[in-house]
Amino acid sequence: MAASANEESPRLDRRLAAFAFVDVVGYSILMARDETRTHQQWMKILDEIIRPRLTKFYGKLIKSTGDGVLVEFVSAFDAIAWAQEVQHAAIQTNTDANPTLALRIAVHIGEIIATDFDVFGDGVNLAARLQEHAPPGGIAISEAVYELLRGSIAAQAQDLGTISVKNMGEVRAYAFFPDTKISVPARPAESKIPSIAVLPLQNLGNDPADEYFSDGIVEDITLSLAGLRELMVISRGSTLAFRGRQPDPREVGQVFGVRYVLMGSVRRSERLVRVSVELCDAENRVSIWRERADVAPGDLFDMQDHLVARIVAGIAPNVRAAELRAAMRKKPENFTAYDCTLRGLHVIHSLDAKTFMEARQYLNRAMEIDPNFAMPVAWAARWHNLYVGQGWSKEPDQDRAKALELAAKAIELDPQNALALATYGFVKSFLYRDYDTALGYSERALSTCPNHALAWFLSSPTLSYVGRGEQAVKHAQEAIRLSPLDRSLFAFYSCLNLAHYASGNYEEAVRWGKMSASENPAYTANLRYLVAALAAAGRQDEAAEMARKLIELQPGFRIEPFVTQQPFREPDLGAKYIEHLRKAGVPD
Repeated sequence: MAASANEESPRLDRRLAAFAFVDVVGYSILMARDETRTHQQWMKILDEIIRPRLTKFYGKLIKSTGDGVLVEFVSAFDAIAWAQEVQHAAIQTNTDANPTLALRIAVHIGEIIATDFDVFGDGVNLAARLQEHAPPGGIAISEAVYELLRGSIAAQAQDLGTISVKNMGEVRAYAFFPDTKISVPARPAESKIPSIAVLPLQNLGNDPADEYFSDGIVEDITLSLAGLRELMVISRGSTLAFRGRQPDPREVGQVFGVRYVLMGSVRRSERLVRVSVELCDAENRVSIWRERADVAPGDLFDMQDHLVARIVAGIAPNVRAAELRAAMRKKPENFTAYDCTLRGLHVIHSLDAKTFMEARQYLNRAMEIDPNFAMPVAWAARWHNLYVGQGWSKEPDQDRAKALELAAKAIELDPQNALALATYGFVKSFLYRDYDTALGYSERALSTCPNHALAWFLSSPTLSYVGRGEQAVKHAQEAIRLSPLDRSLFAFYSCLNLAHYASGNYEEAVRWGKMSASENPAYTANLRYLVAALAAAGRQDEAAEMARKLIELQPGFRIEPFVTQQPFREPDLGAKYIEHLRKAGVPD
């Protein structure tokens, strides 16, 4: 109903103002634990700490949001000075016998729309979002505030870099961190996948330039791990709260609600740069994996990329191994979708025909527990792909269709899932001979996550099939570099067997084919290419012996039906492949 002419509308005015947004850390968790005590503590902070200091700094409390307040100031200088006094006073009242609440405060300056009762505007929204990135007991400030006051009160603020602000894109932020340890309520690890916090590396040298180097390593590790979609990774802006010290992993786990913590140090001298990192279990402080990398000084960024690659390659496999051990200790009725997925992968990688069906049961169970979890769906597609490729499927057309259906579903559930994209591409290539579509999805997978070893691995065969053998070699080599301890290493080696065969480098193909067979002699796809490579290299006796092993594992394998199934798009390469198999003695 419209207001009448005689009714007064709220007065509106626009003005430039500084404002601070205060929030209680973990308020909902604390209220769930002890509603009365939490409310009383918050009211005490409001009445004895926040409000009494507003007059001194010319501040005005605009509104309360239940567990926070919005305050307006005449200047950004006053806003920061007020925030520092509030945090100092709040921390001073905190004792082990009588712990108080921890606060986060954000300060921004910008134009606001004001009424008699409230203020509005993008600047207010930014301050509200910015406080989520403030350290507990500390203050986050916007770039506008920092640039205005960098020569005075903001000079000691630390650069958080570019952070993602919900619904507002990327912004630059800075922060003041507390001088003392701040106790905050533990956040439960609600993620269905394992979680990790990568802490700032301790600078053991005296050169301030090393800080930038170590920060760059941590940021690259964080971004690389986040792209894997198999880990929930705490943002670098949050973990900066631990800069300059090596905390107990249990403290980090409590603050961020993570299962794993990566911490370490960097020391640079004229002769070398040494980076040491350790992956720890946040619950029991057990060390899961250590890495020490010594690199001669050279191009700073090349060296940083090299170190990050080594560290990321060690983290993901060791986290998966630790999670699998934990899953194996659980009773079946306590499984999560992630546990079931890990158990399924454990069986898949063995390629034992007798137990291979168990993997599908675990993956089906994972999909039943959580129908919206993309990871088991993508691996179920991979399972059907292997089932056909190994020659075990009694209904290959149906299993091909199922592989494609599951891969498409995984992409629908998570369009950024590199495994789902790469699997869809590989299925299109290997089972449907749709190479152009396959190459497109492989590129999407690698663009989504350039550090996903399986995406590089699954892209390599398609390149071989279309005659781009040299590029296929590079993709397989990158997969091995990213995951040198992978349980699918036999398949990575097989890709190099295929890629070198497609390139006409038969002796190199034989070398990698034999390495694959030594890792897993039951992988029939590798044996087919190894048989052909041996025959092409003129090693007839070895080719005949390997052909016999292939037929033992896949008794129904024959040349004539396989002619229409051979994977090469290039006619000459396909014809050569069939001729080499026939030359080795594979029956027609």
